[in-house]
Amino acid sequence: MAAIRNFFKKKKLDIKFKTAGAGHKLTDEQPTPQLSTHDSGASASRQVVPPTEAQKAAAEAALARLQAPAPAFAKGGSTAVQIRMRKELEAERKAHRAKEEEEKSALSGGPTVIDKEGPPMLSVSGIYYHCPLVGHDVLPRDEMEAKISEFLYAQSVEEPALSAALIIRTLNKNQQAVKTCVDTLCKYLDNIIQAPDEEKFQKIRTGNKAFQERVKCIEGSLRFLHGMGFSEQRLPFQDGEDDFLVISAEMAADSGRLVQMKEVLTNSEPIIPELDRGLQVFSPSANVTKFDLPDTFYRLTVEEIKKEAIQRSQHLEKDMQLRTKAMKERDEQRELRKYRFTLLRIRLPDEIIMQGVFHCFEKMAAVYAFVRENLVNDWQPFRLLTGDGKTFDEEAEPSLAELGLSPAAVLTFAWDAQVLQEVAAERGGLDKVEHLRPEILAKLQTL
Repeated sequence: MAAIRNFFKKKKLDIKFKTAGAGHKLTDEQPTPQLSTHDSGASASRQVVPPTEAQKAAAEAALARLQAPAPAFAKGGSTAVQIRMRKELEAERKAHRAKEEEEKSALSGGPTVIDKEGPPMLSVSGIYYHCPLVGHDVLPRDEMEAKISEFLYAQSVEEPALSAALIIRTLNKNQQAVKTCVDTLCKYLDNIIQAPDEEKFQKIRTGNKAFQERVKCIEGSLRFLHGMGFSEQRLPFQDGEDDFLVISAEMAADSGRLVQMKEVLTNSEPIIPELDRGLQVFSPSANVTKFDLPDTFYRLTVEEIKKEAIQRSQHLEKDMQLRTKAMKERDEQRELRKYRFTLLRIRLPDEIIMQGVFHCFEKMAAVYAFVRENLVNDWQPFRLLTGDGKTFDEEAEPSLAELGLSPAAVLTFAWDAQVLQEVAAERGGLDKVEHLRPEILAKLQTL
């Protein structure tokens, strides 16, 4: 519906305007952008590699190439995927690190001793969410849901009917109860629209059992009725008085407004926090296959999973002999339900590692989209493969869990060979082909 689309569009524009910061003249010195609290928190447990002079020069060269025109063969409408970055960057970084180690060793009179003991660092600090409609914050789910609730209630003055409809859809967990409430409210609207002069449709007894069970128990429902024009009144009922919601004859006669409210109610959808990918970029490391995941990744506790694994190994031979096909299928489904999230690491051709978090029920298309949005060129095709060379198709229907990628996995990134050769020829060699965007490379950390 147009009213809902316009509302969301306006709120997103408001957010962009508010987060742009204080105004300034074009001749003024530009302020230094600040990292978000989540970016700094998520990287706190990692050592950020400071850029060397050589890295700065490489980044400047990368920006210069980014501003250069696209290769001639790419302008003809080639499809899809963007990439970039250079092997020299990592070679220079390694050389600089080796030099620093030599200097430290010379100053201390011997090799540096690294304490390898101590608690392991988590591969990801936690599970976070964002919601573009309410701002750019990245928060744990409960905090993000509270922020969405605060946002919706703040819109009540400006858009009472729409905000009430969104509150009904968003802030109530029981979707069957929400459907019953929406159906009942639509029935109230239909009755008044079809018979605006019928007095019995202009009032609702709030003590009525059906009203209590179908409508009042749902957060936002009374706000919606108030938006329709209902107000609380004490009216005669049987031998005494009772509480009613009453709409005036004038408000009931405004059928155009009521029709629009029904349309808003039936077309509104819940505002759901989006899983933040928690993008991290690591320099080449032998630890790429080592994962230490927080408990939030599992539906069961880690202890329960370990116990179940021990029991399964103890009875494996017996199970192989006695299990039917149906029993095996049940075991497979039980295995899939263990995990909530998947942590994927994508190893690029230059050994740089990109990491992101996904829901287990998401499909490979989401992983391809995640990789693509961080690459330099959006036209260059690529594939994602397992360590043994099996390719995961972008349009694959099975979920990440069904593909065996939960709770964590490493995938290998590979360019389309033919297009890669054309790009290399255009750029002056394979070592000139870049992958990640410069601002993504700026997040490089040690794994």
